[in-house]
Amino acid sequence: MSGTKAEPVRWGILATGGIAASFTADLLDLEDAQVTAVGSRSPESAKRFAERFGIPRSYGGWAELAADDELDVIYVATPHAAHRAAAGLCLEAGRAVLCEKAFTLNAREADELIGLARSCDRFLMEAMWTYCDPVIRRMSDLIHDGAIGEIRAVHADFGLPGPFDPGHRLRDPVQGGGALLDLGVYPVSFAHLLLGEPAEVRARAELSPEGVDVNTGLLLGWDSGAVALLSCSITADTPMTAAVTGSAGRIEFPRGFFSPERFVLHRPGRDPEEFTAPDGLRSYQREAAEVMRCLRAGERESPLVPLEGSLAVMRTLDAARAEIGVRYPGEDHGRSPAGG
Repeated sequence: MSGTKAEPVRWGILATGGIAASFTADLLDLEDAQVTAVGSRSPESAKRFAERFGIPRSYGGWAELAADDELDVIYVATPHAAHRAAAGLCLEAGRAVLCEKAFTLNAREADELIGLARSCDRFLMEAMWTYCDPVIRRMSDLIHDGAIGEIRAVHADFGLPGPFDPGHRLRDPVQGGGALLDLGVYPVSFAHLLLGEPAEVRARAELSPEGVDVNTGLLLGWDSGAVALLSCSITADTPMTAAVTGSAGRIEFPRGFFSPERFVLHRPGRDPEEFTAPDGLRSYQREAAEVMRCLRAGERESPLVPLEGSLAVMRTLDAARAEIGVRYPGEDHGRSPAGG
């Protein structure tokens, strides 16, 4: 990356959907960030997006965006089936990359992408904002310090009521649809943050006529005896809460655990203790701020969102999909369905 710490980090946005718009809007509110270019497979879509957010340059192709030497980092906001192709193109062009979750379609693609980033000597990070949240980090510190003893159980869920019609990306196998990769990645990542990669993965799901999961439950187990009970759905408005129970107390998150404003620590014989967010930033801003901190420090990955952790989460999601019988087009042939 060029420039000094006083200069803004120059961002490119790859894709123009709802997530890209939300990220861009939040990025524009950061003084040390500059949205310089946007790229889409549709020139018209890229131009409209650029006009909407006052972005100087728009490109009607991923390769053109990736080739822009005035960009420090590119945010990949495509559906996850295209992450391997889009992020890989940017890395090969010499750009740092922030790639939306789920990191890729499967662990094989995640491993390829991580290997590519390292061979190109470029920064890569999954956009798992939960790991960048100061409330989540405070929880991790408390647990590490023994505040609730040894973790025995984790509970977390994330569900949307829908209904989503058959043409929606969440029900499209070609785009990696289903509840697990889009929503379940949050509860799974939450459990991984606390306990690491599980020794055992069990799952059960209802599948749509298209063959994607619409209502899924997971039971993860660790050699320590700890378990995680997780669920995700695109057919039900779940509580979206989380709890971590230890041998000496528990921590509870209210609705929206994946981007929390607070949590409550409960310990026997003590009054409940509430912890809140100290920084006033929004979730997209926190992950963007971590990317910019890493770039300015010359780091090739974030210590908050390590690449091996993202790969481990993808292995767990792969194991869950194997249990419920969800496979995406092209997986049997060793290629991404959205590659190219």
